[in-house]
Amino acid sequence: MSGYVGIFVSDPWLQSQFTQVELRGLQSKFLSAMNKSGKVKLGDLPPVMSKMKPFSEMLTEDEVKVILSESSADLSEEIEFESFLRAFLNLQARATAKLGDSKPTSSFVKTATTTLRHTISESEKASYVAHINSFLGNDPFLKEFLPIDASTNALFDLAKDGVLLCKLINVAVPGTIDERAINTKKVLNPWERNENHTLCLNSAKAIGCTVVNIGTQDLVEARPHLVVGLISQIIKIQLLADLNLKKTPQLVELVEDSKDVEELMGLPPEKLLLKWMNFHLKKSGYKKQVTNFSSDLKDGEAYAHLLNALAPEHGTTTTLDAKDPTERANLIIEQADKLDCKRYVTPKDIVEGSTNLNLAFVAQIFQHRNGLSMDSKKLPFAEMMTDDTQTSREERCFRLWINSLGIDTYVNNVFEDVRTGWVILEVLDKVSPGSVNWKQATKPPIKMPFRKVENCNQVIRIGKDLNFSLVNVAGNDIVQGNKKLILAFLWQLMRFSMLQLLRNLRSHSQGKEITDADILNWANNKVKMARRKSKMESFKDKSLSNGKFFLELLSVVEPRVVNWSVVTKGETEEDKKLNATYIISVARKIGCSIFLLPEDIMELFIELYLDFYVSSFCSMFSLFLQVNQKMILILTASIMYWSLQKKSGESESTPTEDSGKPGGSIADSADGESQSASSPSTLSQQTMDIENEEASF
Repeated sequence: MSGYVGIFVSDPWLQSQFTQVELRGLQSKFLSAMNKSGKVKLGDLPPVMSKMKPFSEMLTEDEVKVILSESSADLSEEIEFESFLRAFLNLQARATAKLGDSKPTSSFVKTATTTLRHTISESEKASYVAHINSFLGNDPFLKEFLPIDASTNALFDLAKDGVLLCKLINVAVPGTIDERAINTKKVLNPWERNENHTLCLNSAKAIGCTVVNIGTQDLVEARPHLVVGLISQIIKIQLLADLNLKKTPQLVELVEDSKDVEELMGLPPEKLLLKWMNFHLKKSGYKKQVTNFSSDLKDGEAYAHLLNALAPEHGTTTTLDAKDPTERANLIIEQADKLDCKRYVTPKDIVEGSTNLNLAFVAQIFQHRNGLSMDSKKLPFAEMMTDDTQTSREERCFRLWINSLGIDTYVNNVFEDVRTGWVILEVLDKVSPGSVNWKQATKPPIKMPFRKVENCNQVIRIGKDLNFSLVNVAGNDIVQGNKKLILAFLWQLMRFSMLQLLRNLRSHSQGKEITDADILNWANNKVKMARRKSKMESFKDKSLSNGKFFLELLSVVEPRVVNWSVVTKGETEEDKKLNATYIISVARKIGCSIFLLPEDIMELFIELYLDFYVSSFCSMFSLFLQVNQKMILILTASIMYWSLQKKSGESESTPTEDSGKPGGSIADSADGESQSASSPSTLSQQTMDIENEEASF
């Protein structure tokens, strides 16, 4: 299969204003404005552009028409794609000016970037470089290239091969990427480089990063604003990892009763960090409330009180006595150094109110000295609110999947955030466009409880329209936070989304509904055609725990992707985990966006064993134990989707006799896929881009 070819424009400056994902989305909008004669006229643009996401809430169609007419009075003038891009940038500038927002884009924000401002903070860049040098300085592969000089472009040059970003993800969330799957040769060919970046982006999504509008080509080109933005998200996840009750149960000291603990669990890590900070500031006698990591910290007073409260052995009045803010900021950093806190901020960053770096600095202080004690009276609160391991794994999977869709709301805790119904409506609208009646929905914050019930009732109605199993389930069950029912609904929603993607590959399914049996048969047929011996009897087949079936399946759909020399026999628990971890990384490496954990593969045989003995006594427990087979289904379906999409792309570039042949099941049509070794397909980027483009425009 031919390599991925991006969209290029003749003007280098204009090219630099957009990512490849954005260019494809904009090209799609441009083509949608084309008339029957195949031309696009200036007058055709207002109705199209006024509905695009950057302008829909800022500019009316008439305002767009007026702005476009400023460049040319003749609205019948025919325009090319480059003129369309310039018009887009002009409209974006006018919309931004109307909003009155003159601040640079933050690297820690939920979305990756805007298309207009691509400036980066040199101070942030220097801080992240110091972080990388500190945590990866002894890495066997990277130590040859470290330390990085922050005053040069060495960071971006090193990021081009993808190894640095993959390694940084493993620092943030250890074990996310099996390093055996990373291509670590000193000189990588384009295919190997693309594989690393595909692995990086899919793994970044799997730890909670938002990568909408970032494609592998953008990372290959090492666009500074995208690289710094992604690095900042990864570092943020690392620094805020302990800000939850599971990792730090002492956080219950911040609340008074169990109801407050529920609220605490629903707080984003940043808000929880502010709550922790204000808790100590109040105890120290500081009268003001810190509501942000920017303006409220500029004068340094909050920092001075916080450090005195957390480390009284290093306490001093000198910091508060300082009149000059910069002098006080210097003293704050000196005092923090005594706690061995890394210098994420400079005095200038504090005085200027750098949000990202102040957040990193406070998070580092929390990690070294949180000043909390375990109140024995409140300990039951933490125990009561801590989910069992299985429920936590499911919650994590669905949370990451929802956030990967690029919806407007960012989910921090599934069980708390879905109770208004709004988040699930956003997901339903994404996976089944047009299914939501937004006129009957209420956006949070919602003060009237019945509005939440209305939202959730609509969720249930849509679920029933999509043939979900929702017997005796009502909207109020979601409002009340019934975890079992919420997980059951989200599983059906995730499965529906995956099956829709498969069904939409019409050259294989002819638009037919796809069933679990189709997916099972496809996987077995692929492995059988390659004359391998493995077979999957069902999605809870205990033999799957050794990982060999999925490794064989992956090697069939992309022959060169599995390195069999690092695969274990899968006989011991340790070997099973090694294979399971490798399977997940290899699947992400070819382009599968999956959120399961190694335990979801290797524990299948345990669940089946237990299920056999308890099913006759407790059918609900049996259903609970079967949850991992759901993750196996999604893994298999993801591999199938990637493989069929790859085949679809090959068919488009090189028509075959069988293309479009009617009849047959999806498993039958897949049997004709080419088994020859092809280059590592960059369709992995296209896969992610297709899912994300509509979220951008």
